[in-house]
Amino acid sequence: MSLEPRISVITLGVEDVAASADFYTRVGLKKSRESDGSVAFFQLGGGLVLALFGRGDLARDASLPEHKASGASMSIGYNTRSALETDKLVAAFVAAGGRLVKEPEKTFWGGYGGYVADPDGHIWEIVYNPHWLLDEDGRLIIPE
Repeated sequence: MSLEPRISVITLGVEDVAASADFYTRVGLKKSRESDGSVAFFQLGGGLVLALFGRGDLARDASLPEHKASGASMSIGYNTRSALETDKLVAAFVAAGGRLVKEPEKTFWGGYGGYVADPDGHIWEIVYNPHWLLDEDGRLIIPE
């Protein structure tokens, strides 16, 4: 068996599930009714789900020691359709209680992007890439 080219769920370990769910609701995501007090789910495009789970619970579930999120470990990428959309979304993250990590700016590869962090320190790269396309449903299309 081999890995199919897809990801189903991205789970973020968070300090306070309710507070983090509220943050993601403020930036525009809709919480699933499958959510309960210990986990929150948000349906994203293309069948992908964002899950919020208590950091300690996630660590215990994976049999790993608990630690704080580090932006140096990974980022979640969100591609926009324009530089203006990038600016607006970064501003929305900050207005909802996120932290500006890096102001949007022109990139060395010809795009435009910046970084924001959610209240638990998980970083999001909000970026416009003129070399890649988004289809009408917002799915990213990269050249083969």
